[in-house]
Amino acid sequence: MNVSNIRSQFPILERTVSNRPLVYLDSTATSQTPMCVVDEIVRCYTHFKANVHRGVHTLSQEATDLQEATRIRVRDYINAESIEEIVFTRGTTEAINLVAATYGRRFKDGDEIILTVMEHHANIVPWQLAIGNKNVKIRVVELNERGELNIEQYKSFFNENTVFAAFCHVSNVLGTVNPIKEMISFAHEYGVRVLIDGAQASPHLKIDVKDLDCDFYVFSSHKMYGPTGVGVLYGKRELFEEMPPYQGGGEMIGHVSFEKTTYANLPFKFEAGTPDFIDIAAFSKALDFIDSIGIDNIARHEEMLLTYATSKLQEIPDLKIYGTSDHKSAVISFLVGDIHPYDIGMLLDKLGIAVRTGHHCAQPLMDYYGIPGTVRASFAVYNTIDEIDSFIAALHRILPMLS
Repeated sequence: MNVSNIRSQFPILERTVSNRPLVYLDSTATSQTPMCVVDEIVRCYTHFKANVHRGVHTLSQEATDLQEATRIRVRDYINAESIEEIVFTRGTTEAINLVAATYGRRFKDGDEIILTVMEHHANIVPWQLAIGNKNVKIRVVELNERGELNIEQYKSFFNENTVFAAFCHVSNVLGTVNPIKEMISFAHEYGVRVLIDGAQASPHLKIDVKDLDCDFYVFSSHKMYGPTGVGVLYGKRELFEEMPPYQGGGEMIGHVSFEKTTYANLPFKFEAGTPDFIDIAAFSKALDFIDSIGIDNIARHEEMLLTYATSKLQEIPDLKIYGTSDHKSAVISFLVGDIHPYDIGMLLDKLGIAVRTGHHCAQPLMDYYGIPGTVRASFAVYNTIDEIDSFIAALHRILPMLS
């Protein structure tokens, strides 16, 4: 894999920060975007900008075709059964909120849902909102010392009151890759539907929703080298047909009167208003970019970076890594002694190193560990060993200042 050629497709990687070469190690928050995606955005804005669906003029039809071609592209990319199972949202967060606000209407007093302690806030708060004032219990699966889910505890939570389970494919803090196929299968033995937060898995792993047999799977374009503001909700068709609309407005209707409204067919029933059709169209180019390299090749490159960075970090005195599973994505979260992560992040930035600091929208996980947050370095296909060496050298320079 020619990483130099890959990097040449990301002009931002040539810029400097504080007069030093940028080392971008925050792709878990958002990946950078290759020029093929940017060029497609420009092409669509300059040649095809018109509102999609229902328009009889040429530009509207062309824009519609571009958006719907991406729907087909996503269907094939995740091996869904039909385009009716692919709903475009503004991101993973909105996709989870959609399911919680619609499927969650059936929750009633006495019901139980299962989450895990490693969930992003976006896979916690929507379920709390869905519960509202109902007497619904949230059961939370804990971790072992390596940051892996306690699968036996997970299984023990299922009973006749369990109605739903939602958990991440990959932890955005620990990098742990959860055994979701096994977890989904067990839930289905109890007739329990499952939503998978795939935001951190989709840039690194092959997603096959048929093989997983998940009921819902959600992910975001901006973590997959694509535009911001575009997310995908996959759901089994029979579930979508049962669920009420999420929002009301244009595009999601069949017929409107003041007496009664009927709704559009799937997937448009869940896509009220004007979509971000330009960025949706450009998302297909991000998927093309991933396929041009190969998701397995990307995973191997990132695993090499992860292994190398982990070994170098472990040489630093008083440094503790959170999340040490053998099944791990390209994320390293750590603390050094009693140094606050924010101080480390600020000084690294002065040396051109971009990492994430804080609780990473996973405050329950931080509370579980009894820490204020971590420093998080995350890797993507465009990162190199030389960049990791720069990161490690920067740590060796700044840590004595903070001790």
